[in-house]
Amino acid sequence: MKVIKSALVTLFMAGSLSVSASEQTILNSSYDISRELFSAYNPLFVQHWQEKTGKNIEIRQSHGGSSAQARSILQGLSADVVTFNQVTDVQVLHDRGNLIDANWQDKFPNASSPYYSTTAFLVRKGNPKNIQDWGDLVRSDVSSVFPNPKTSGNARYTYLAALGYAQKTFGKQNQAEQDAFLRQFLANVAVFDTGGRGATTSFVERGLGDVLITFESEVNNIREQYGVDDYQVVVPKTSILAEFPVAVVERNAKRKGTYEVASEYLSYLYSEDAQRLLAGFNYRIHHEKIKAEFADRFPEVELLTVENIVGGWDNAMKTHFANGAKLDQLQRR
Repeated sequence: MKVIKSALVTLFMAGSLSVSASEQTILNSSYDISRELFSAYNPLFVQHWQEKTGKNIEIRQSHGGSSAQARSILQGLSADVVTFNQVTDVQVLHDRGNLIDANWQDKFPNASSPYYSTTAFLVRKGNPKNIQDWGDLVRSDVSSVFPNPKTSGNARYTYLAALGYAQKTFGKQNQAEQDAFLRQFLANVAVFDTGGRGATTSFVERGLGDVLITFESEVNNIREQYGVDDYQVVVPKTSILAEFPVAVVERNAKRKGTYEVASEYLSYLYSEDAQRLLAGFNYRIHHEKIKAEFADRFPEVELLTVENIVGGWDNAMKTHFANGAKLDQLQRR
């Protein structure tokens, strides 16, 4: 992994040299914890685009909570592409701004999701609280850290994964037990940050909580960055399928004359080189050859879908995350 990332840093530096001579610039609006991923992908794409067209391209980044990024675009942020972590944050660009086509999920394979992940746990050395599954996160001696589901798509996956566990444990019809579980799960959160990177800072640098809950990709990347001997990754046996949808912000790209390169920027995420890069950053991928290369990195887990748990994202947003909905009700004192 260190060799791969060192090579990527070299490539990034080489790609940066061509920025001053760039003939076009595109802006990728992305979720909070994708900075390092796209810092590595961008020079890979710059090289691909130069080899394919003979042209230089500059790629700029904007990061934050997925929903906050979507709001910024609706308010005028001139993004050419979005690489988000929740379908509704892309869909809103059509529903409220008509910035993308209604059929945006048909533009690229796998419903325009070039990679995916699940929700996992990062615990401190030796796993002192012996945290193994979602059920451990409601114990009185355990405190957790994850972002605020009101502002973070990452956190919404965490909440829904916990709900899926409760449904499987207590039965989908046993609403009272599900609510009791989720109420205690939320009460045990040491701090709600606005995004995934803030939650990482709270857990690693501020020392808050016994467990950080975030994407499997992120917990593995954190462990590699801060010390494989200081942290452990726990992947629960049942979790959630976390998809990472992408789309060209067509109104912006066509106005700026960047539609072709923006489309290729997202399409290239499905290439063998890009899929290998994604797997190197601990994301699960669809490319069969690359999946086989990295098979030992990703433990088997039962992945529940948002549709399985709550009937889809539209219903989740309405019944759980809207003002006054289930999340707010569960957090009332």
